[in-house]
Amino acid sequence: MNTKTNDTRQHILDVGYQLVVNQGFTAVGLSQLLKEAGVPKGSFYHYFKSKEQFGQALIEEYFHQYLARLEAHFNQQNDSGFDNLISYFSRWLSIENGVCNANRCLVVKLSAEVSDLSEAMRHTLSQGAQRVILALASAVQTGIDDGSISVNNATATAQQLYQQWLGASLLNKLMQDQTHLEQCLASTKQILKG
Repeated sequence: MNTKTNDTRQHILDVGYQLVVNQGFTAVGLSQLLKEAGVPKGSFYHYFKSKEQFGQALIEEYFHQYLARLEAHFNQQNDSGFDNLISYFSRWLSIENGVCNANRCLVVKLSAEVSDLSEAMRHTLSQGAQRVILALASAVQTGIDDGSISVNNATATAQQLYQQWLGASLLNKLMQDQTHLEQCLASTKQILKG
């Protein structure tokens, strides 16, 4: 693809992302997306065969960016594995800042909404979540190796933590109360210390 093609496709995804995190996937119509993006209908169908395929691309792009940030976080930290993970989860808490921040909640926003509507989108969400769990498992393993984390199974621990944080984020969004995330951080520390 040439640069203009990449730019147009990315622009549609960027505009769509903002609309979807604010309104939900099903509430965003194609005409609204095209109007906000300032692109003709033909441009949309040049890049995406359907709204469902657009949704898959949106999820893939979200996880691509999220995993890049996650990798950068763990690669630039010089602290123990425990401290790196607590820093990551503390950042999750501060980004949420008491409400589901539109820039960070795509998984929380879409998981329940699209899982029954689109098998393809559900599968894309599931694959992305698995990649996040693997990245977290690697970070947990680093902590096990350096002696700062006292668990036996890095993958099971990473899965438990990711599930816990998604659940706390959902409750945070539902109740508009950051207490769930604060409790989640305290629980994370206990889990990692065994």
